[in-house]
Amino acid sequence: MNTVERAHAIADACRDFEHLLGPVSAEMFLDWLRIELGHESVLDGFQTIGNQMLRAVAPRVILHIVSGNTPHAALQSLVRGLLLGSRNLCKLPSGGLPDAEAFVARLPADLRARVEFSTRHPDPGLAAADAIIVFGSDETVEHFRALALPNQIFLGYGHRISLGIVFEDAAFESAPLAARDASLFDQQGCLSPHCIYVADRPQEYAARLAGEIERFEGTSPRSKLSLSEAAAISESRETARFRMAIGHDVHLWESRESDAWTVIYDGDPIFHPSVLNRVIYVRPLPEDPTAAVELARPCLSTIAIWPNTQPFAERAASLGASRVCALGRMQDPPWTWRQDGRHTLAPLVTWRSWEPDITRYLGGLNRS
Repeated sequence: MNTVERAHAIADACRDFEHLLGPVSAEMFLDWLRIELGHESVLDGFQTIGNQMLRAVAPRVILHIVSGNTPHAALQSLVRGLLLGSRNLCKLPSGGLPDAEAFVARLPADLRARVEFSTRHPDPGLAAADAIIVFGSDETVEHFRALALPNQIFLGYGHRISLGIVFEDAAFESAPLAARDASLFDQQGCLSPHCIYVADRPQEYAARLAGEIERFEGTSPRSKLSLSEAAAISESRETARFRMAIGHDVHLWESRESDAWTVIYDGDPIFHPSVLNRVIYVRPLPEDPTAAVELARPCLSTIAIWPNTQPFAERAASLGASRVCALGRMQDPPWTWRQDGRHTLAPLVTWRSWEPDITRYLGGLNRS
């Protein structure tokens, strides 16, 4: 099966998982290859790229270590390995990952044979892998980075934070979009916003956002929580009530008789992370937000903006985000996005070059 055939087969298998992966087509995958590798068939043989003849070589074996709270990231990583044509060893969380297993079941036999799932510790797979991709906490990433051999490609995706900025929105049109971004995947992924900064009437915006999140909850209920997660939400609400009681510029909106969702307006613009699980902060946008978001800068992933115009995108990018998008699209990055500011296919391949016209090549040497 060549690369184009793999792209079509993978796209067909992805169609039942667009709620996790976003829109999918073979042409999207081929564009991804062209952007990162220069040619959609460069994995199949030498191709002319610029003034060179090049061939990309994929890892024979990729070890994927994925977390249970972000099934979309696991699927994306697996798609990456299959598109390259590699064999894929997938270390799943102890409870398995039903979406990944269901996806593989949709693949043709040739691609199914290139995937192996395991919930055991992947030490035996480490030595067999040419490349290792890890999703998880910073501690998890560093643990496996230390175990990787010098000749192994290692890509680690650790803790990241995202946020939104509403620069202009007199009618609060962006509130339903911000509610979607803050509710999907219960804020468990690196693309989920912890906070929405609002330039004009931020407290009124928070009230509108609360109504929109309540509506979203009505059709897409949040997942069940662990005891520690429920306790964290309770503590964040109590902290907000206490600060309100002692005169701070804080207001709280919360789901009735449940911990399904929480919106906290805080007049202090300094960023603090959310406890997640649909707990979202709204803060006033300072004229220069650089100092306000300083805590997030080392791990800032995505800033979603409204309106989505280039001048506002330039301002958001200057804060350190590797990705800027429209509010409502935080959870739907294109396949070509540069995760953590880096390509995702290109770092996995090595290259072969061919100089077919040896006479001209030697003539060039003589002229030099």
